[in-house]
Amino acid sequence: METKWLEDFVSLAETRSFSRSAQARHVTQPAFSRRIQSLEAWAGMDLVDRSSYPTRLTPAGETLLAQAVELLAQLQATRNMLLSHQATDADMLAFAVPHALAFSFFPHWLMELRKQLPGFKCRLGAFNVHDAVLQLTEGHCDLLLAYHHATQPLQLDPERYELLKLGDDTLAAFARPDADGQPMFSLPGRKGQRIPFLAYAENAYLGRLVEIIVKQAGVPLLLEALYETDMAEGLKAMALEGHGLAFLPASSVKRDLRARRLTPAAPPGRFELQMELRIYRERPELKKRTKPAARQLWDFLAVRSGGESIAKP
Repeated sequence: METKWLEDFVSLAETRSFSRSAQARHVTQPAFSRRIQSLEAWAGMDLVDRSSYPTRLTPAGETLLAQAVELLAQLQATRNMLLSHQATDADMLAFAVPHALAFSFFPHWLMELRKQLPGFKCRLGAFNVHDAVLQLTEGHCDLLLAYHHATQPLQLDPERYELLKLGDDTLAAFARPDADGQPMFSLPGRKGQRIPFLAYAENAYLGRLVEIIVKQAGVPLLLEALYETDMAEGLKAMALEGHGLAFLPASSVKRDLRARRLTPAAPPGRFELQMELRIYRERPELKKRTKPAARQLWDFLAVRSGGESIAKP
């Protein structure tokens, strides 16, 4: 049993729609359906009447619903009581950060912040993008850092969350250089010769952006996926060893480019995509407990970005 199954179930009872609840819970509809099925497997019986539309609960589902609402309320109340004992953590900010940013951007950004905000304390949680968003929506972190592209916006309610733009980054192709300093593999590739491709796992956020690059390339990119992972750092490690070509955030390979351990694997300005780097928070007027350190950091970042708070995630 996982508490998120109960939260999914309560959401489904409220929306009476698998698709709307999946969107509200920041998961794909197939993944949401599997979680409801997992709850039914735990209960040992059907909880949802799938023969009707809109979706409705079975009698057993109605019984579980009342218990689930009460149980989740008790768990939240217990968590709030525990949080009341964390006075010593009032100035410790919890960040949820996707793996790619946790390894590349965050350490340098934190160093710069501490020059301006002495005594700045934080706790970092590294996740895939989906789980990082859940950390924010479920109240497990103070701030979320994430990449943004207009074609793949994070499903965050602008009435509840606000954001600031921290900067820009480029998703581009890189490969290990050969003895002459030329990329071992380069785009778009040669006819009859496939390029060993180090790919992101299915549904990885950066993987969806790579799909956009491929679709907008204008010419066929002769890529043959031979390795997959949902972590950009994992792809970079494979590219450094010469296993193939990988699309990586430019910020994550700066040192490798300077040291000539990696090199661009495409002509300048081609087969790449521009991304924004954003920071998100729950609006203070809606949050039960906002840490003073979180307000101080947000105000500092707002001033540094020219006071521009983007209205819509």
